[in-house]
This record gives sequence, C-alpha cells and structure tokens, in this order.
Amino acid sequence: MSSENLDRAGIPMTIGAEVARRGNFFSRWAGRAVLGLMGWKVQGGFPNLPKMVLIGAPHTSNMDGFVAIMTLTAFGLRSGTMIKHSAFKGLFGVVLRWFGAIPIDRKNAGGVVGQSIAAFDKAERLLLLIAPEGTRNGAPEWKRGFWLIASGARVPILPAGIDYVKKTVTFGAPVYTTADYAADFKTILDFYRQYGSPRHAERASGPIREALGLAPSPTSVA
Repeated sequence: MSSENLDRAGIPMTIGAEVARRGNFFSRWAGRAVLGLMGWKVQGGFPNLPKMVLIGAPHTSNMDGFVAIMTLTAFGLRSGTMIKHSAFKGLFGVVLRWFGAIPIDRKNAGGVVGQSIAAFDKAERLLLLIAPEGTRNGAPEWKRGFWLIASGARVPILPAGIDYVKKTVTFGAPVYTTADYAADFKTILDFYRQYGSPRHAERASGPIREALGLAPSPTSVA
C-alpha cells in the first residue's frame, strides 16, 4: 500500500504496508493542501517498518507541532504520543486513543521509559513520536528517554528535521541503537546539522546550537 503523491507538498513518497496508518483520502488531501498553501515541502524516504521511535527537532515554536501534524496527516501516518494517564477519561480518552496517544503513569515503577517499551511489546505497529529536546525554550541537553526506549524496545530511531529557512520537513534514515549513546547521538546530530533550522534560533537546544554553529543561547524569549 502506498500514499498518494504529495503534488503540492514535496516529492512523492511511498508509505509501505508495514507502517502504522490512519485516515482516508480526504484527510490526506487536506494535509497536503495545507502544507502546499503554507509553502512547505516534505522530502526523504519513509522506512517500511512496523515499529519506530520518531523524533522531531529543532523544537522552538508551537508551529513545529502544527507542521508535524499536517505532515503526518498528509501521509496518513498514525503516530503515538505519551500523555498523562489521568487524561484518558470518558469520550476524551476514546479520542486520545484514536489519535494514537499512550497513557503514561509517572508514578508507575517502570517509569515513562518502561511503560513505553511495554507499549511497543504489546503493539503490532507503533510509531512513537517524541520531541527529545523536551522544551521549546533552549534546553541545554536532550533527554535520553527516546534513545533508552528505542534501545529497550529494540526498534530504530527515525529522525525528522524541520527547516524554517527552506520550509522543508525531512525524514532521515533509521538509526539503530548501539551500546554507545554518544556515537548514536552524533549520527543523529549529523542529520540535523544538514536538515534542521529552527524558527527561533535563540530558543534552540544546546546540541542543535552546536550542530548548526549558532551563538550561545541568551535568556529565553516569550
């Protein structure tokens, strides 16, 4: 099974049958139309794999989330995100689960990482979306949770870069974790060095600033 060509939002890209999917022709058309009207393009290849940790960066604006949602919608991708378990009540809980949200109880002995690994173990297909910077206000370092989850669940990390200069969203090659976090992290940052450009440079995280050669971060702006 493949997606329709993104005529107005970048190069054609095939989505394989193993990837977690949702939506229909109308939703995919709407996502493509919105991206096209905003002038955004999507590039790169999408691995035909049933389970991946999808990371997005640089994250410096609420607009990042909107572009991400439109990109996922345009390709009919079903991504999961971690949300506090108490939010999964009644009809709202049903809606959250439809969108792929995963309930996380931070008091659970397994913690966020353990519960996320368990979610991968239970799922036939899961694309877990994580913003590794953890905040859009200049985090000095990335949180290692995304790497620990991928390593523990034995699934690859799929980096996606957002570039506000070129108005592109780029999917990179899957990164399979090793026992060396530093080496894996360098591989990931090498990707963002080429395909990332933040909307607010002053809010970029420390690793992104270093990768892109940006000046040291000043005090966060509103």
